[in-house]
Amino acid sequence: MPGIYENIIDILNQPIKVKEDAIVRIRDIGTVHHSFKDRQNYARFNGQPTISLEISKRSGKNIIDTIENIRSVVNNAKQDFPLGITINFSQDKSNKIQDMLNDLENNVISAILLVIIVIIGAMGIGIAWLIGMTIPASLLLAILVLSSLGISINVVVLFSLILAVGMMVDGTIVVVEFADRKMISGISRPEAYLLASQRMAWPIITSTATTIAAFFPLVFWPGLVGEFIKFLPITLLTTLLASLLMALIFIPALGAQIGQAITINHSYSLEIIAAETGDTGKIQGLTGFYLKLLKTALRMPGIVLLISIATLLIISYYYVNHGKGIEFFPNVEPDTAQIYIHARGNLSIEEKLGLVLPVEQIIMDIEGVKSIYTYVGANKKSRREELANDIISSIQVELIDWEQRQPAKQILAKIAQQTKSLPGILVETRIKRNVLTTGSPIQMQLYSKDREALEEVANNMLAKLQTIPGLRDVKDTRDVPGIEWEITVNREKAALYAADMMVTGQYVQLITKGLKISDYLPKDSEEEIDVVVRYADNYRTFEQLDQTRMKTANGLVPISNFVERSAKAKIGKISRIDAHEAVTIKADVSDGILINDKVMEIRDWLANKPLPQSVKIVFKGEDKEKKEAQNFLIKSFGISIFVMAIILVTQFNSFYSALVILSAVVMSTIGVIFELIITQSPFNIVMDGIGIIALSGIVVNNNIVLIDTFDKIKSNCLDTREAILRTGAQRLRPVLLTTLTTILGFLPMAMCINIDFISRHINIGAPSTQIWVSLANAIIYGLAFSTLLTLLLTPCAFLFRESMIKTFHKIQRLLI
Repeated sequence: MPGIYENIIDILNQPIKVKEDAIVRIRDIGTVHHSFKDRQNYARFNGQPTISLEISKRSGKNIIDTIENIRSVVNNAKQDFPLGITINFSQDKSNKIQDMLNDLENNVISAILLVIIVIIGAMGIGIAWLIGMTIPASLLLAILVLSSLGISINVVVLFSLILAVGMMVDGTIVVVEFADRKMISGISRPEAYLLASQRMAWPIITSTATTIAAFFPLVFWPGLVGEFIKFLPITLLTTLLASLLMALIFIPALGAQIGQAITINHSYSLEIIAAETGDTGKIQGLTGFYLKLLKTALRMPGIVLLISIATLLIISYYYVNHGKGIEFFPNVEPDTAQIYIHARGNLSIEEKLGLVLPVEQIIMDIEGVKSIYTYVGANKKSRREELANDIISSIQVELIDWEQRQPAKQILAKIAQQTKSLPGILVETRIKRNVLTTGSPIQMQLYSKDREALEEVANNMLAKLQTIPGLRDVKDTRDVPGIEWEITVNREKAALYAADMMVTGQYVQLITKGLKISDYLPKDSEEEIDVVVRYADNYRTFEQLDQTRMKTANGLVPISNFVERSAKAKIGKISRIDAHEAVTIKADVSDGILINDKVMEIRDWLANKPLPQSVKIVFKGEDKEKKEAQNFLIKSFGISIFVMAIILVTQFNSFYSALVILSAVVMSTIGVIFELIITQSPFNIVMDGIGIIALSGIVVNNNIVLIDTFDKIKSNCLDTREAILRTGAQRLRPVLLTTLTTILGFLPMAMCINIDFISRHINIGAPSTQIWVSLANAIIYGLAFSTLLTLLLTPCAFLFRESMIKTFHKIQRLLI
């Protein structure tokens, strides 16, 4: 179409002034060329200019499949790229996820093998394979249910399966062990397994119900932590229900057909018979040693209970006074790090790049760094954190495999040390401490309607935080001090010269960002390109603005006649929360310092320093997440105990029995505290908290089996002491076996040992296991501590009750 620009020649030939036969065209006073918009940022990869694509997967999609598809698309497309263009993938999380899945799969296999080895050692191959069938059958059934619920295999599901491996055989061990005793006593195989499934049905159902009651509230965990943890209770619920079906239906059915009694030796059979109906004093071995210890304890049940209570109190007192504090979530060795570069002043993009390049070079020269991606320019926004306004660059650092380098904190310490002498900048190093938290661990939000009071408090807090040992990278989100130039038009003078306000603004644009006058669509482009008129570089000055003559109805008039230029304080943004101005102050902690300790120190300082009533302070960041998790876990623990109490009272029809069973929860909790004292570890809110809740459902199982057996024997035996000894003789082996299988299931995880059965490689301390160490240790120590005390305290508690009842009756008779 005539009149439409088709190329640069058309623009150059555009007339801009005609007088008689003279024509002034754009080519006569200027040049036209293709150009880019003014650069706002730089992107660099490993020291070279780059165009980056940051790709995030959609919620619910498989990250490994997504990245494989992306790589396939890129490999097909790059065949058409010009020579000299290289494509690199950075921070590919699919490899890390795959490694974590492989490590956890290997831990599942290790746990299964350890459990089966223990069962074989205790009960022989002939019966161990029957118990071992529970594991794959329950796992497959649970995975089938999870798949039907739309839950795929992930790191939490795999760890949940490790947690379940030791527990899923508990019911089967109890049933098979009971049937074994009956077969040795002379009952036929079908009758023995039928009797075992009937006799132990309610204890196993009750045990499973209490375990489910402990984990079920975790399904409703809110927030980011809940999204991460929710797969654990769901997986355990399905696995435990599957194992219940195996223990009470499928295993007894198989055992009735092909099961066989343990044939270790003749003395073992005599011990079984003695425990059932004979003289318990003739029992030898581990069971005999336990019975001797139990007889000693039963001579003074009250003293044993008092010593136990005193021991629990001493451990608790010691931890309260000498514990190592509290942390929110386990720290994991990262494979990436973030570097923020701070600088102040009205810096051009080229000046910012000049400050960043030395930092970039230092990072690339440090051993252990795989790649770096540098972004220079306007502060990139974060979805989860409000970043400081003086950040001129962010550098994403990818590290090589953890087995081939120093720990990330040592690498970042080198970066901080080598960059601290660079002038004009402040380098902030940051690692992602765990999978749940992002940003600075300590964050305080100040808000007020009084700006002056808010500024004063913010300045005081910044000054104080910078003096607290152990804190680093103290900063705030207030706007960076700076200047901006304000162009003011004197309307009265502009009217005298008949100057148009809109035209005045257009003249200003000629000197600044340029004035768009049209656009056109080149033949080699699919998008329209702006046609912008702008002064040459050497004329883009304030002096030129003052000298520019503007065309008005009265002729050419210098803009400076009616336009004033002034420098004023720059106001980039004002943050507001609920109609209040807000400032966020942030800080990181040095290596080896607990975040909670520093938060408490800051709180103590605030409590002793009067603040203006108009200023409110709210702690955010990890402290907020910690409090939310702590409150939820306390409520979940209370609900679990209440539901378990209802189940136990319904089962045993006795408040005292329910109280004795639940005493194991207290002992397991003290066992967790004992572990923290031994390992000199801080209490981990999430993992140790889950461990205590998990133990509340696990440790009661031993007491349920003991008390159920005691009640059955007591109904046929008038002597309480004899019933207690016979209960101990019959139930010691299943109690120890169920405890040992659960502990061994967690042992590889607690020791951070990973055995790769395919590549035949063993590594220790893999990041994939570091998340779960606290939880594994809590369950191991808590279960072991509780089991050892349960085997003595539960019998003493029932004999003590019997003694108290007799004493009460004697006093009652004397009074009558």
